[in-house]
Amino acid sequence: MKQDSDLRNNLKSIRTRLGMSQQDLANIANVTRQTISGVESGLYAPSVAITLRLAKALGCQVEDLFWLERDLPEIEAVLAKPVPNGQQLRVSMARVGGQWIAYPLIGKDAFRQDMIPADGESTSLTGTNKVRVRLLDDNLDTLHNTVVIAGCAPVISLWARATERWHPQLRVQYNFANSMAALHSLCRGEAHIAGMHLYDPETGEYNTPFVRDVLAGREAVLITLGVWEEGLLLKSGNPMGIRTVSDLVAGATIVNREIGSGSRMLLEQTLQKEQIPFDAVQGFDNVLKTHQDVAQAVVRGVADAGMSTASVATAFGLGFIPLHQSRYDLVILKEYLEEAPVQQLLSTLGHRMVHSQFEILGGYDISKIGEVVATV
Repeated sequence: MKQDSDLRNNLKSIRTRLGMSQQDLANIANVTRQTISGVESGLYAPSVAITLRLAKALGCQVEDLFWLERDLPEIEAVLAKPVPNGQQLRVSMARVGGQWIAYPLIGKDAFRQDMIPADGESTSLTGTNKVRVRLLDDNLDTLHNTVVIAGCAPVISLWARATERWHPQLRVQYNFANSMAALHSLCRGEAHIAGMHLYDPETGEYNTPFVRDVLAGREAVLITLGVWEEGLLLKSGNPMGIRTVSDLVAGATIVNREIGSGSRMLLEQTLQKEQIPFDAVQGFDNVLKTHQDVAQAVVRGVADAGMSTASVATAFGLGFIPLHQSRYDLVILKEYLEEAPVQQLLSTLGHRMVHSQFEILGGYDISKIGEVVATV
């Protein structure tokens, strides 16, 4: 058959993933190698019989191999962050609070360790913060069953992957953000859950005062994910003999976190308690954005110390001086609590599989995991 301009296929990707050459597949499907080449290049639209043979040979469904471009839906979504005007984007999608949210996969947001697969591609801007998105497949169920968490705790990704194994139809999207940025993302309707670890020395409370202030009357619950040890990451063996933050002024160089992060707030509060001016600490204005970045800076010798957690120190083989135990809470708007995907995610906080992942990290107390610690 002649080429159908709307017919798309991923025959080559499935074939190569299985380690098959074009001739191998041709032999199994009882067609010519030229047929395989023509189908893969889009120059040839196979008959129903050949389509069925190819699917059987590759052990998959016909729908896994072929689809019509015009069948892919296009929807309007709100951009989670500003982007260059007119730039086409890879985006990840989720349904939050009754509207579609598009998360641009650009810069560091496009990676964890591997590049993050996209759900769609923006086709045009429809307003100052809205965009038309052409989905890359028609599996809207996956997008509807996506829970979005904004936060900075590395254990969130462990929790997410364990949950997806327990609930295969659920997808958890983890957007990195410091505590205040995560809370504002929740307030703007870009996430279902915000993770945070901020301590208010005036009230002696964790997180709740900040939630009340930012949400300004909106109802939410705070559920504990765990209590972690925060403190100073040091080079292995602590060659500079650092014992307290006071020792940082004796020639040590640090790396700091950005404004709004719990680690930076703890460093500032500790320095103030010791009556040490911020500018007396070399590197105070050298800002990094993740716990991993801080650890890598110490490992590489860019800095002598940085604020993070005991579990991160263990993961990178670094020394650690504990300064504070911080409660990491999940903040969830009450309007999201009854949504099935959110309920599925929260239900796994009691599973042994999740507890085991946290326990072997070290530096985490999960004795109160899953407890509602406050309502606002």
